[in-house]
Amino acid sequence: MDSYKTISEKKIGEGYITEKRSKFLAYAHHVETVEQVKEIVATYRKKYFDARHVCWAYMLGPERTEFRGNDDGEPSSTAGKPILGQINSNELTNILVVVIRYFGGVLLGTSGLIVAYKTAAAEAIADAEIETRLIEEELTYTFTYPMMNDVMRIVKDMQPRIVSQTFDNTCEIRLAIRKSQFEALKAKLSKLSFE
Repeated sequence: MDSYKTISEKKIGEGYITEKRSKFLAYAHHVETVEQVKEIVATYRKKYFDARHVCWAYMLGPERTEFRGNDDGEPSSTAGKPILGQINSNELTNILVVVIRYFGGVLLGTSGLIVAYKTAAAEAIADAEIETRLIEEELTYTFTYPMMNDVMRIVKDMQPRIVSQTFDNTCEIRLAIRKSQFEALKAKLSKLSFE
């Protein structure tokens, strides 16, 4: 597997629902690190200081192994878990969804809370731009100038992304290619060295 789904950095997904006078504001952000998650959550806590709960969940990494949900004072598993459930059902990663709740005076009960947080999170995700990204591996190849045409032929055939290149007496090219094609690219280039 060499691709994963995430949301674009260009747009924060937004969702808004009301349930028995409680207001739920939801925001979906593209994140790469736990530090980013903490900063964004802190920003929402400051901005919505008068809200009763600021609940959230995140998923990180192409393998989707690093994740966490937070109920922020709501009954256990009624907020963070349903938010994380929406991230999972959309198979997303590198995402943080924050749901802010303004209490409306009417208790929603456990199932009511789960539905409200799930729906708000789903709206924020639906409003975001979902994109598929490749997991790439990089390779640096050093060669002599006369080998230039052969190297460029392989680049043209396999279409890796050229990260950087220097052409001098000794040339160097840095390429990034999707994980599943990495070994084939490496093999073709190393074969050149022995011709």
